[in-house]
Amino acid sequence: MTASLRRSARILLCALLAWAALAAPATAQQATTESFDPLHTRFGFELRTRWGQRVAGDFPDYAGELTVLPDGRHQVRIVLATAAVQVADSARYTELARGPRFFDSARYPRIEFLSEPHHADVVDRGGRLRGKLSMHGVSRMETFVLAPAACARPGKDCDVLATGSISRGDYGLDGWQLALIDRVRFTLRVRLLEPAR
Repeated sequence: MTASLRRSARILLCALLAWAALAAPATAQQATTESFDPLHTRFGFELRTRWGQRVAGDFPDYAGELTVLPDGRHQVRIVLATAAVQVADSARYTELARGPRFFDSARYPRIEFLSEPHHADVVDRGGRLRGKLSMHGVSRMETFVLAPAACARPGKDCDVLATGSISRGDYGLDGWQLALIDRVRFTLRVRLLEPAR
């Protein structure tokens, strides 16, 4: 092979390698994200007093998304605004929940949950959803329990339901200890927006 042919072969090989490097990201599966449907999605919590009274509240201001990772697994991210928390229909309880002895929304405006990547079928059959919960300046691994799906397309045609119970003491939510028990039960009812066509 002449020097000219060797040089041409090297140029051709370099061009092919460069083209392959540019083409690879386009053919790799990309992560996709779906947002929560605000008409159907609800996030709530429940406390019990030491006398057995149930105190329920909700987080009307939130952000959330489901990400389908390139390997097909799913990951959920939820952000709840503590300054918007509502407790029953009580202005007094709402103010106490937002205040410095509980969620302390002025210092800690968000509660965030980021799930570990999980297989999609856990939403169909139900099961454990583990992830990092960040609240009141503390981050811990927590587990929520998903209920079995009530339809063939959970999150689209019916809600995905999950519950989880955490210790207030683990997050420094130590206000009202004489009146409230330690556990806080969170409830999640999530539906996704249909992708735009």
